[in-house]
This record gives sequence, C-alpha cells and structure tokens, in this order.
Amino acid sequence: MKNRVKKYKRVTKETSVSLELCLDGEGKYKINTGIVFFDHMLTHIAKHGGFNLALEAVGDNIPDYHHLIEDVGIALGESFKEALNDKKCINRYGFSSCPMDEAQVSVSLDFSGRPYLVYDLPLNKKKVGDIDEDTIEEFFKAFAGSASATLHVHTVCGKNPHHLVESTFKSFGRALKEAVKRGTKGIPSTKGVL
Repeated sequence: MKNRVKKYKRVTKETSVSLELCLDGEGKYKINTGIVFFDHMLTHIAKHGGFNLALEAVGDNIPDYHHLIEDVGIALGESFKEALNDKKCINRYGFSSCPMDEAQVSVSLDFSGRPYLVYDLPLNKKKVGDIDEDTIEEFFKAFAGSASATLHVHTVCGKNPHHLVESTFKSFGRALKEAVKRGTKGIPSTKGVL
C-alpha cells in the first residue's frame, strides 16, 4: 500500500512553518520550533503515533509564542487532513489515556469532517516549561479546526502541569495512531463520506 505522506509549508507575516509528515512511519522525528518545551511535546506525537515528522518553525514571538504554537497546530492539522485524503479504510476513531506519574489525561479523536474541541485540562500555573499554558489549548483548537476533527481532551487525574501536558501529548499521539490506522473497508461512515 502507498505511504501517506504530506509536505506542507505555511508562511504568514507572523510565522513560517514547514513540515513533512509520513503517517506510515516509524516514529522518527526532527523538530525545531525554538521552543524547548513545545518541541519536547511534539516529539511525543511522532514517537507515540508512529509517524515520521520533520518540522521547522519560526515566529515573531511577540508578545509570546501564541502565534507560532497556533500555526504549528494549523499546519499539522491540515497535513493530517490532506494525507488522509478521502479517509478510505481508516479506523476514523482513536482513543488513548496515558499515565504520567500522578497525572492521566484521556484523548478521544474522530476524523469526522466536523471540527470541534472539548478541553478540560486544569492547569494551575501561568507557565509550563517555557510557554504560557493557555497556548496548549490553542494548539489543540487549531489542530481540530484545520484537520476537521472532533477532539476531546479530558483530565482523569493529576495536578503537576508538566505531567498533565505530557500525558495529553502522549495520549494524543496514540489516539492519532489508532484513528489513522488502516483496517476498515471503504469510508467508515453510514453517510458514505467524511
């Protein structure tokens, strides 16, 4: 079967994002956004999803990393959407809930064609790593919108912000892996289209 690969570039007055995504990869990655904590989280998507991901991004960083993190979410979401094409033979749905010490976050995903985000990560600090914690939600909102996916992020338990966010990204990678896996026949919808 043909590998599902997408090369993508997004350039605005605020950011420049280029990436290459292979859905049928081995979990190899080369990621550089200049944001140490964010890079660490993005590696979890590739590693735990089994995707090959090369990503380079730069942004204005004014007043913070909001624009860059959001645009990476948009670029990644659009790349998944385009790599999946008509979504024939994929599972469509994915779920994972990975523990990280005291924290556990569950992620449910549906490549439904209907963008929607439900997000309840109770972060209690202004920053996690070197980023403002509200940008985590913006990343997932941007991904759901540009991938035309329904995405639910729910806290099972936990209080350490780093652990909560890391559990989220690991769970997200594994949910993506399950959703894009080939295993059904035709379009996985009674409508016949997604």
